[in-house]
Amino acid sequence: MMIDRIETTMGRIIPKNKSNSRRGRKAGKSPATDPANPQLDMSGLKLAELFYCEAVKPILQVHFAGLRHSAALIGPGSEVLGFDTPMSRDHHWGPRAMIFLSEADSLKHGEEIREILGRTLPVSFRGYSTNFSTPDDHGVQQLQETQSPPINHRVEIFTIDGFFREYLAIDPQGPIDVADWLTFPQQKLRTIANSAIYHDDLGLSDIRRNFSFYPRDVWLYQLVAHWSAVGQEEAFVGRTAGLGDEIGSSIIAARLVHHLMCLCFLMERQYAPYSKWFGTAFMKLVCAHDLLPLFRVVLSTPSWRQREKALSEAYELVAQLHNRLDITSRLPAKVSRYYGRPFLVIHGETFVKAIREQIQDDRVRRISTNIGGVDVFSTAADLLEATQLRQRLKSLYA
Repeated sequence: MMIDRIETTMGRIIPKNKSNSRRGRKAGKSPATDPANPQLDMSGLKLAELFYCEAVKPILQVHFAGLRHSAALIGPGSEVLGFDTPMSRDHHWGPRAMIFLSEADSLKHGEEIREILGRTLPVSFRGYSTNFSTPDDHGVQQLQETQSPPINHRVEIFTIDGFFREYLAIDPQGPIDVADWLTFPQQKLRTIANSAIYHDDLGLSDIRRNFSFYPRDVWLYQLVAHWSAVGQEEAFVGRTAGLGDEIGSSIIAARLVHHLMCLCFLMERQYAPYSKWFGTAFMKLVCAHDLLPLFRVVLSTPSWRQREKALSEAYELVAQLHNRLDITSRLPAKVSRYYGRPFLVIHGETFVKAIREQIQDDRVRRISTNIGGVDVFSTAADLLEATQLRQRLKSLYA
């Protein structure tokens, strides 16, 4: 399909007929993904690297010699996190690259770069079509074979400032304050920290490094939030079951497992991805080997006593992990009864108090609640994806 008009939005060059939606999809089969092709075993990150180095960069060198730019795969996409599978290839996946230019070069060359690539890119690369379909009603694009140019490719043009303002509602050249950190969804932070940069004239690597992980006291506050959540509900696994409510007990236990898993991500200094990749990423943590068998019991057993037993062992392991961090004095890593009641707990509030005492940044100390970052208290995509709400959410931490 001929692309003959381009607009500049938030530092990004967008074809007039191309959706900017990153949400919602209606999957379908792409004619360009033949499972018999041995090159289909390639990961999206590797494909993007080769596509840039072997197809895109040579064209830029010929037509725009000396153009300072950065090239990366950063932001949305399962392949950015390394979690893509053959199923991922039914939407938005394929040979693609993100080219970052200065503001002046984006205005001067952005449209021309896209048009020249559309005329000169090969129609296929490593067994995949380089041509993408027009977005459907859900904003979904799929690989679509074509026999000749022009190519409706996905070499997208950005400015660094424009990308970060759109993706995180932040000026990447400015300071990042405490409330910013707490209103960035960890999924987005992970897609920046784990991104791949293939060429960098503009300092994208330095900016990525600024997002590598939380500042120390924000990290401590996030630990506080999850320990607080554990302390608030850990006794209810047995209390609800005592009323004959095994379903309620199971739901609470599942929430507790989730908070323990989040604590593990934080203790290993990794951002936790959103729900689709949460368990997959957890399995790659060092502590997963010991904890996963216990979590499986908690989530599958019909007996609250077995549920409590497995949770108790998990509590103790996570408490030991806390002590190894050496951020507080050593805390009890053995479960005990809940204030005389016959329920075994780790007393999450003990960890809350001890960790809070170690926070030194007055901006963090002044936060009066233990709600934690935005994805501690909400998993709603409509909230986490809405960067326009970040300024309002920041008032929670005033």
